[in-house]
This record gives sequence, structure tokens and C-alpha cells, in this order.
Amino acid sequence: MNFFTIAVSILIFGFLIVIHEFGHFIAARMSKVKVLEFAIGMGPVLFSKQGKETLFSLRAIPLGGFCRMQGEDESDYSEGSYNSKSKLSRILILSAGAAMNIIGCIILLTAVFFIIGIPTATIDEVQIGYPAYEAGMASGDKILSINGEGIDSWDDINLALDESRESDYGITLDREGEIIEIQLTSYLDTELDRYRIGITPAREKTILGSLSGGITQSYMYTRLMFSAIGALIAGNASTGDLMGPIGVVGIVGETVQYGAVALLNLAAIISLNLAIFNLLPIPALDGSRIVFVLIEWIKGSPVNPEKEGMVHLIGFVILMALALFIAYNDILRLN
Repeated sequence: MNFFTIAVSILIFGFLIVIHEFGHFIAARMSKVKVLEFAIGMGPVLFSKQGKETLFSLRAIPLGGFCRMQGEDESDYSEGSYNSKSKLSRILILSAGAAMNIIGCIILLTAVFFIIGIPTATIDEVQIGYPAYEAGMASGDKILSINGEGIDSWDDINLALDESRESDYGITLDREGEIIEIQLTSYLDTELDRYRIGITPAREKTILGSLSGGITQSYMYTRLMFSAIGALIAGNASTGDLMGPIGVVGIVGETVQYGAVALLNLAAIISLNLAIFNLLPIPALDGSRIVFVLIEWIKGSPVNPEKEGMVHLIGFVILMALALFIAYNDILRLN
């Protein structure tokens, strides 16, 4: 783990935390809640500047940050305080950080797709020696259908081709306006251990296409993350599989060698993880605070601030213990 890896990791974490807290800040100001301090980092203050009503500070430890609002953790219902706002406004403020991380994920993945391009149903390369080459497929051919199923995108092609076994395919192509029908049989690529026909897609770079790819990929990552959470709750996954900042730094070190695109993709995944984790109903996290607002909404009166504070305190202690456990596992992995 070298200095460059640590620096890149700090930049990634710092960026994601800043946009998270900025989400809270923007939502608070839109709801006319007074923000007392907007801090990047934790610990001793290195630099600060007093704005019209908000103190902007940079702190020594480059992990974390916070957006401190008036009356957020106390019984303050004065004008401009967090507690004086409607329940809906408070929920929006609490969820805005996660929302910004989700938006950040989509933007990062949109950048990835714009750099590498969106795969299309048009063939870029036909690999020599593979079934597609032997059947006469060529670069520039557009796949219209496979076994009678219409093809509109590369995703449709992936769904139509069965990589788990040898299969026969009838493929309809558009070659410069001429409709061509071919028949071929996939065979096993021993290096990749899957059945292929030997084609790669042409890629196009458009803003709308990249945005669509970013949104779709974000949705796919979200499904995978909730599947992982479900497996953990069901006991089908171990807490030893959890990873904290130290483990992520190790992954950053491995990812750096693959270039900027891989780093952007990793940053997007971390951003989405941060959003989902913060929305879980775990004491001391935004999700738990949202639950308390919902309880207040249902029962028609605020939850006792001391009891809520105690729940968050206990949750914070448990989170710190879990963080230490995860950090210990991360160090064991690195060794």
C-alpha cells in the first residue's frame, strides 16, 4: 500500500463524503434550516471561514465530515431550527445525503460509459477461428434477430446467447441494407470457460446513451447490494465478508493499475454503498433518524429526545465496535 494509493483513496472518500454532506446542506437551506457548520474531515480544524450564517471548515482527519444544523440533536423548535420544520421536510433533509450519493453514482457511471462507449447490436470485430468467422459474419454487420427473437441492443444479444452450453443459432443480419441469414453453433472457449460465437460489439458515445447506461448500471448494482444484504441477514453470508475503509484502500490499490475507468467505476460502487448503508434503519445513521420521524408522524407527537438520543448513542457505540471488527478483518486480508 503506497502513498499514491492512499492519496487516491482519500480523494475518492473525500469527494463522496463532500457530496453526501452537501446534499444535507442544500436540502436544509431549501427548507430554511440554519446550518451552523459545514465540515470536511473530522478532528481539529485546519482552516475555517465564517459565511453569512454557516461556518465552513476543513479538519485534520481526511475521513468523514458533517453538516451541523440548528436544533438537530436538541429540543430546539425556534425559527430556523431543524425540529421546527415539517416531518416531510425533515425526511427530505435526512435522505438528501444518500440521494446525492446515488446521483454521484449515476454521474460517475455515465462518465464511464461515455469514455468506453455503449455496446451496440452492430459487430465491431469477428474473431478468427470462432463460429461467427466460419459462418461469414463480418465487421459492420448489424444483428437483427437471434433464433427469431428481435435484437435492439448488445444486452439483447447477451440474453439470447447461452454461454453455459453448446447451442445452435439462426442469426439475421443487416449488411449495408442486405438481409443475410446464417446458421452457426457456439463452442467452448477453454480460456474463459464459456461457450462463445466470437464477436465483439461496436460502441457509440452519446450523452443520452451514456446516461441511460449509467442509470441502468446503477440499478443493477443496487439489486446486487440488496441481494448481499439479504444474504447477510439470512445467514448465507459471513460478517467476515464485510469490508471497511482499510479494505477499500486495498481494492483501490489493485484497481489503480487498470486505469481511470476502473477507478471511476469503483468510486461509483462506493458511492452507492454509502447511500444504501446510510438509509438502513441502523441507529445513528440517517435511515434510523428517518424512522423516528415516521414514528412521530404515526403517533402524532415527537419521540422523547432523550430516548432517541440514547438509541443513537447505543447505535453509534455498536457501529464503532463493528468498524473496529471490520478494520481488523481488513488488516488480516492485507497481510
